[in-house]
Amino acid sequence: MKKSICCSVYEALSRLSHVCQLALVAGVLMSTGLSAWAQASVDIAVQAREALRVKDRKQLASLKQAAQAQQHPLASWIDYWELSLRLNEATQAELDAFYQRWPGSYVEDRLRNDWLLELGHRRDWKNFSSDYARFQMRDDREVLCYSLLADHLAGQKVLNEARAAWLAQRDLDEGCQLLATTLFNTKQLAAADLWLKTRLATEAGRLKLAQQTASLLGKPTEQALIETQANAARFLSRKGAAGTPRAQAELATLALMRLASTDAGQAADLLRNRWEGKLPADLGAWAWMATARQSAYKLQDEASDQFERAFKLAGKDLRPLEWSADSLAWAARASLRTDKGAGRPFQLLQIVDRMNPTEQRDPTWQYWRAKALQKTAAPGVPGDAIRSEAQSLLRGLVSPFSFYGRLAAEELGQNLTLPAPPAALQQKERTSTLANPGLARALRLIELGLRNEGVREWNFSLRGLGDRELLSAASLACEREVWDRCIHTSDRTRGEIDVNQRFPTPFRTELLGQTREIGLDAAYVYGLVRQESRFVADARSHVGAFGLMQVMPATARWTAKKLGIDYNAAALGDRDVNLRIGTRYLKMVLDDFGGSMAMAAAAYNAGPTRPRRWRDGPTIDAAVWAETIPFHETRDYVKKVLTNAAIYAQLLGAENTSLRTRLGTNIGPRDNNAMSTNLDLP
Repeated sequence: MKKSICCSVYEALSRLSHVCQLALVAGVLMSTGLSAWAQASVDIAVQAREALRVKDRKQLASLKQAAQAQQHPLASWIDYWELSLRLNEATQAELDAFYQRWPGSYVEDRLRNDWLLELGHRRDWKNFSSDYARFQMRDDREVLCYSLLADHLAGQKVLNEARAAWLAQRDLDEGCQLLATTLFNTKQLAAADLWLKTRLATEAGRLKLAQQTASLLGKPTEQALIETQANAARFLSRKGAAGTPRAQAELATLALMRLASTDAGQAADLLRNRWEGKLPADLGAWAWMATARQSAYKLQDEASDQFERAFKLAGKDLRPLEWSADSLAWAARASLRTDKGAGRPFQLLQIVDRMNPTEQRDPTWQYWRAKALQKTAAPGVPGDAIRSEAQSLLRGLVSPFSFYGRLAAEELGQNLTLPAPPAALQQKERTSTLANPGLARALRLIELGLRNEGVREWNFSLRGLGDRELLSAASLACEREVWDRCIHTSDRTRGEIDVNQRFPTPFRTELLGQTREIGLDAAYVYGLVRQESRFVADARSHVGAFGLMQVMPATARWTAKKLGIDYNAAALGDRDVNLRIGTRYLKMVLDDFGGSMAMAAAAYNAGPTRPRRWRDGPTIDAAVWAETIPFHETRDYVKKVLTNAAIYAQLLGAENTSLRTRLGTNIGPRDNNAMSTNLDLP
């Protein structure tokens, strides 16, 4: 009977994550009277994590006691889960006792973060201030807002920092809203600040956040804003909203911004024919900026003219407008591809000059500024100074590890070499790493299938480590084949760089065999897998993509059918099957895009339909095409995959290691004589 039970659940188990498999095995065995076997087979931490998922307080309390009695290596996590489940009823004394049990650990700081949110909710500012002083990570914006509020209530001047934190808020939360409410009621924040925040939230498509902010201006204003969100065109067709002329203009601007998000052309027509003349110059500039940004997303050539209208209305000093960095970045991107791909270098230089210092230092805009300077330099001696500045910018970018660093090197005609290996790790360095309790807990969590918890514990444990310590930790992760932590940890070093840690080549025999069989560039596949899964064989995305190559089940089924390969969903979790399906799908995508690695990578990430649309219009420089991909995730993905591929080409001893060759020269509409599009390609 025992054998039949185990066999009956095997097929179902193969489709589940490791942690769910363990929990399900425990449940099946306990339900059949085999609870003792289940308790022995399923780690107590996995049982506790499952109890947390179903909010079983009694079971968690029991497991917590058992873990502490056994001195289980993950007892701190079980203690954390048990207390976090009843945090809204906890006392400061209980939290202090928890901190004393697990000093310096990840869970101590994580629970302190959660407790600070609870204390802020309770308005317990005395205990909040005491706990916040010992908070390490400080990566929670709501906690920051609460801390600034506590400082304000204690009589400190916090307006500048508080305003910046509140404006940077991206999601609804109580802490930042309470901070803003308090500062507005004490007349430190003005109505103009609230309108600015409402515009920024509307621009980002965060409509609930815009409503939350507008509520501070009164119920009529909040209701009017909701009307602009529900039907912007109808709102704009009315004679006007209630309130002061400035409030009416603000609401009309928000309606135009909302309309632009669905129909940029209609918003532009309304601005030209009616609203630009009625709005104050600053709000007209905001409306044009939002419209231009939406046109730029759609890769429309008129975007640059629309941005130019926004700049003209804004005047020379953009600081009072406080446009988002993202809007200015899209203005720069639009200038790169306008005028049938010729671009507007003078406009780009003006836009980059209007960015904040942090954005100006970004390698993206350093590179494109250098290219614009080259284009605008006068011939001969008069232009030498400008060309020299461009060369200096390019030299400052050179790096084998970044997209624009490699392009800059190739622009300068430099041969990029990878750093020499660092000195071998000493035994005492390895011993110190093995003795790190946080790293040990992290590896244990990952081994049990609790990857999310393990990754957080690992990352926390890296704080403050020097290069040699990071290399040693990365080496430990590599040896355990925890490839994502190996890469992530080695990526953090600055003075000593181990390229083989940063760009490992696991499953080399299998991957090279698959790529050789179908004539696919192995370096390209390695570059893509590194970006997709960091070589985590059982990686699963939030949308259901699975395995090394993050293949969607429907895509795998389609590919298998095309190739005549037997396929079932469970098999996709097998490393070799995943590689076989993934590489063959990638090859079909690459062939469909005429061998363009850039477009194929975009298609692999965003689906083939979108890059087909993104290639329409003028033929443009391939680097411009990559930089103007409308989706941030896909734009970043394409640049990183191609950079990875160039580095892997060097590591694999390939003849061609040029990033520009992989990127291509130009991208434009499909040649009429090219092979017909594989329209059913998923």
